Amino acid sequence: RFLQVLSLIVPARLQRVTHGALHRLFHTRSCVFVVLHVALQAAVYGEYTWEVCAYCWELQFPLLLLLLPHALLAANVGCFLLCSRADPGIITKSNHAALVKVYAYDGVLFQKGVVCPTCDTEKPARSKHCSFCSGCVHRFDHHCVWVNNCIGAFNAGYFFLYLLTLTAMAAAVAGVTAAFLIHVVLLSGMMHGSYLDEQGHERAVEILFLVQHLFLTFPRIVFMLGFVILLTLVLGGYCCFLLYLALTNQTSNEWYKSRRSGCSHQPPAQPQQRLVYRNIYSKGVWMNLKEIFTPPTALERKKK
Repeated sequence: RFLQVLSLIVPARLQRVTHGALHRLFHTRSCVFVVLHVALQAAVYGEYTWEVCAYCWELQFPLLLLLLPHALLAANVGCFLLCSRADPGIITKSNHAALVKVYAYDGVLFQKGVVCPTCDTEKPARSKHCSFCSGCVHRFDHHCVWVNNCIGAFNAGYFFLYLLTLTAMAAAVAGVTAAFLIHVVLLSGMMHGSYLDEQGHERAVEILFLVQHLFLTFPRIVFMLGFVILLTLVLGGYCCFLLYLALTNQTSNEWYKSRRSGCSHQPPAQPQQRLVYRNIYSKGVWMNLKEIFTPPTALERKKK
């Protein structure tokens, strides 16, 4: 729809250029979001280090508390590099025979004998073709633009740790920044003061007035605090969702497909029969969580 509107207001030559740029951005692997991700982290940590750490150092905050966000940043960068550079489980001719034996077909979400039209090979259970990476991915979860890579069987553990450290980073920056602002308020005794409103009446300091005063005094710090608090809530919610998927041995792709069309599948031979989806891959909480970090092999399945 966007391209249809674009065709009405943009010349043909510019349309071709714009369409090509959008195709490269949204249909192929691109470093644009990686650069944006790094730029956001640099902006937050630059403000945190330059102002918050400097003020907190003057107020004699514990050094370990101030360095905690930087330690989490180092761990997050490591997880980011591992997740983005690792092979998520691209299915090739050399590993296809082994990977097709790892998971059984459930007959609902994954049918035996289905051939990927692009790769021209039978799709193993729990796999999906990714147009970004131009290949089928073993135990496909989703394609993450922030790490510029698919999330599959062999880097799902790295992605989980990456997201966990990213959430902890945001929470740590928010916690230290909030502690600094609270410390400033307590030292100033502002909560016990008063101010004159527009009518000249004396009023006790309220939360709204306090926030406005802090924003005028430390605008960048307060804006950063609001951003990292929102980021912590969003990432925390996503972390909980990923943890739920890990504990139940599901992928994002399977969770979405199982809830589409009433969680059922109607074979052509039996149009009246509804097969309700049942997760056959769950092995218990501990084993499900272990599978995220140590993906099973065809040999392990034969032993069972």
